[in-house]
Amino acid sequence: MSGHVAEQTQKRARVSMPAAAVITVTARTTTALSPDGEIKSYPHDQARMIFHKRPVIVCHAPYTRHRLGTDDLIAYDVLELFAFVHPAKFCVPTPFGIATALGIHVGDNSEDAPLALHESVRVLLSDLRACESDQEIRANLLGIADAMGAQGKGWVWTPYIFSALNAEYDPERQILTRTALNIWKNLPEWSEGAPPPPAGHDSVSGEEARERLRSMLTQGRSAEPRPQQMDYTGQIASIFAPAQNADQPHVLLAEAGTGVGKTLGYLAPSSVWAEKNGGPVWVSTYTRNLQRQIGQELERLYPDPMVRDRAVAIRKGRENYLCLLNYEDLANAAALARHATQIIAAGLMARWISATKDGDLSGGDFPGWLPALLGYGGTTSLADKRGECIHSACDHYHRCFVERSIRKARHADIVVANHALVMINTALAGTATPDDQPHRYVFDEGHHLFDAADGAFSGNLSARETADLRRWIFGQEGGKRSRARGLKRRMEDLIAGDGAAEEDLEKIIQAAHSLPGPGWSKRFKDNAAFGATEQFLALVYQQVYARADGRDGPYSLECTTLPLIDGLGDAARLLKSRLNDLRTPMMVLAGRLRRRLGEQSATLDTDTRRRLESVAASLQRRGEVTIGAWIAMLDTLESGNADDQFVDWMEIERIEGQAIDVGLYRHWVDPMIPFAAAMKTQAHGIAITSATLRDGTGDEEEDWRVAIERTGALSLTPSPHRFAVSSPYNYADQTRVYIITDVRKDDLDQVAGAYQALFEAAGGGGLGLFTAIQRLRAVRDRIAPKLEDNGIALYAQHVDEMDTGTLVDIFRADTHACLLGTDAVRDGVDVPGDSLRMLVYDRVPWTRPTILHKARREAFGKRRYDELLTRLKLRQAFGRLVRRADDRGVFVMLDSMLPTRLHGAFPEGVTIERVGLADAVKGIKEFWSTDSVG
Repeated sequence: MSGHVAEQTQKRARVSMPAAAVITVTARTTTALSPDGEIKSYPHDQARMIFHKRPVIVCHAPYTRHRLGTDDLIAYDVLELFAFVHPAKFCVPTPFGIATALGIHVGDNSEDAPLALHESVRVLLSDLRACESDQEIRANLLGIADAMGAQGKGWVWTPYIFSALNAEYDPERQILTRTALNIWKNLPEWSEGAPPPPAGHDSVSGEEARERLRSMLTQGRSAEPRPQQMDYTGQIASIFAPAQNADQPHVLLAEAGTGVGKTLGYLAPSSVWAEKNGGPVWVSTYTRNLQRQIGQELERLYPDPMVRDRAVAIRKGRENYLCLLNYEDLANAAALARHATQIIAAGLMARWISATKDGDLSGGDFPGWLPALLGYGGTTSLADKRGECIHSACDHYHRCFVERSIRKARHADIVVANHALVMINTALAGTATPDDQPHRYVFDEGHHLFDAADGAFSGNLSARETADLRRWIFGQEGGKRSRARGLKRRMEDLIAGDGAAEEDLEKIIQAAHSLPGPGWSKRFKDNAAFGATEQFLALVYQQVYARADGRDGPYSLECTTLPLIDGLGDAARLLKSRLNDLRTPMMVLAGRLRRRLGEQSATLDTDTRRRLESVAASLQRRGEVTIGAWIAMLDTLESGNADDQFVDWMEIERIEGQAIDVGLYRHWVDPMIPFAAAMKTQAHGIAITSATLRDGTGDEEEDWRVAIERTGALSLTPSPHRFAVSSPYNYADQTRVYIITDVRKDDLDQVAGAYQALFEAAGGGGLGLFTAIQRLRAVRDRIAPKLEDNGIALYAQHVDEMDTGTLVDIFRADTHACLLGTDAVRDGVDVPGDSLRMLVYDRVPWTRPTILHKARREAFGKRRYDELLTRLKLRQAFGRLVRRADDRGVFVMLDSMLPTRLHGAFPEGVTIERVGLADAVKGIKEFWSTDSVG
């Protein structure tokens, strides 16, 4: 043993640890490591009695309590300790995941899990010792831990952190929580720079793009140039040609099969154009996994971290980033909180804020499992979810994560955004935008553009939406403590002394009383609706409930708008009048603020100018886009003359049979029409790419027609260019497809038995996809204990106390685990290698019939539309199986009613067998016998 290793081992041995058992849980058993080093396993009912109100060391306390079926564990959660010691470091939230992140190597069976957890605690506490020499860091750690201790009644890890840092902990010591948690004081400030000059118009040749690609392939991970990739990158270069006609961008539809390497393929010409012309290229994605992948590939383009930091920016909506003012409110209130969870959350968030690169709560370096431990209120709710930012009036404005990302994007070469943000900016292009609009776009995961536009250009006159607008105007009502700041507080200093503006603001506040106030949901249940909006929505609820089918089921209820029930027409007219009373002063005040920007341009400082621009844009957006859409919807109700471009309906939104919202809804039949109308006024070049742009009917022209239809390409330009390159993978050898013919899909015992047999045949690595949450839960309850008896851990979305991203991380890390989920898992999972080697659908994923789907089905080809949507889902699911050249996988459909018309979802040459379950299990075992798994 070297001297350094011996020294580290001695330090770890000296760490003070809780004298508590370490427990881990599976579906049937609890495995415990006693303080004396003895390992025993117990049935859960026995473990509940043994550890009743006793301190135990666990990994993920909510998950552990849920598995044990008890709430009375006194838990030392190692994940909380990890989040304190290594706040922005990734780890899979399992005993072995933590151990791996810390470089600890133990066994991999259930009896080794408590040992891994015990050693992780020792390593984490000893890691704190590295901070002893830096007095400032040590003081910050001790201050935060002391605050979290809450005078001996808070965080259980506080005494052990003090011990690890060789400090004496006094639980009776009075501390100033705000002082200990004011982590914002150490954050760097951004500085304002001159606006960038307009971008040039030099083109990018195919050879320039290919040469850049060759250069990128020599950086970092070794990779060979592929002919398909070279062809692809040359085609992408075409969108960087100079614009020829106003409102007519260059448009390329580029389908690239899995394995082509499209990310590098479009980054190569994008970077060349950005460097030649001094302007940004925006790359828009749909899922976090792809954003992460793009970040990794950008390391090839910019291997120098400093250059990469300058050239690359990540942009998301404001609602994704931590708001420092919200955090300050949390920290101030934590000392007076009744429950220790709030002060623990404040402390762990302080540690993350001090370490995060960008403040992104929806990805990046934020631990996705932390909200499940600490609750939404102390973690992800710290973002500005409702547009309540006070901008430069905030004490933390010049340290704000959002403002820093906005400014960075203005000067970056490559901006990685998401479809949601791009759609919002596009929707606002006709009113006011917070950022200068770019001219060159690459939309990856282009098959999701239709759905993204559908959300951005829709109108929801619902209880939740209208209540949110009232909250935006009033702030928190009812005497409750809240971080919500009303419109008056956000702008009163901006309009002080301007009598006309103050009068407009007062009119807005008075008119907003017609919107649903606190307690609206209870008043609905008590038939005591108050105000024009609540009265209208109560009648909407009555109409839907009277006419909708499935009232006793779990799903949302809906009905057509006409004919109206008695009284609903009058209620609609009254509400329209009240909304006009609200909208008019909002638009007047927005115009007044914009005039002030022009009239006082010589005297306004930069921060005030930005606040005026932001408030004016926010008022105009809500007045023109949101309230304007509501008024138009009410107009249609009143006149009875429907616009065939739109679909209107009424709906009671329910989760598992419980109503959570009610409203009048409007969607475009084709949401790509407004998207294209806004986009083509600003864009000079657009590439829309995906592995699944086209349909799979086998008719090439028909398949391309679907791609053109669902991307709005013809609305962008009369002559979109299209290009397709197939995957280099040998799907015929690497994959199999089985359609099971003897399992009744309506018999959940048979369905569960099939899942168990299939997962066991593959030895784990199975992803089960369900079309209904109830079916997922029923199957999980039946098979989880049996699978775990055979060494296969089973995780399930909507069952386990974890978010979807965390479940996927756990699944990815364990080649013997299986995961059950719905469409969100199908779209978000990216698991190369043996961890995903089988995908099982419980039944054909036909789109659920709704009023909106019925209208689109009529517009887009009836049965053809149903089938293209289902083929797209199947193609996306199948594409999860093979992510690398050496991947192999099996796709299983438990529904014998999968028609041959949908077989085009699978790559040409793949063997598709319609067999009984026993033959499928035999075939799967034979398929895997030719390859080593796990």
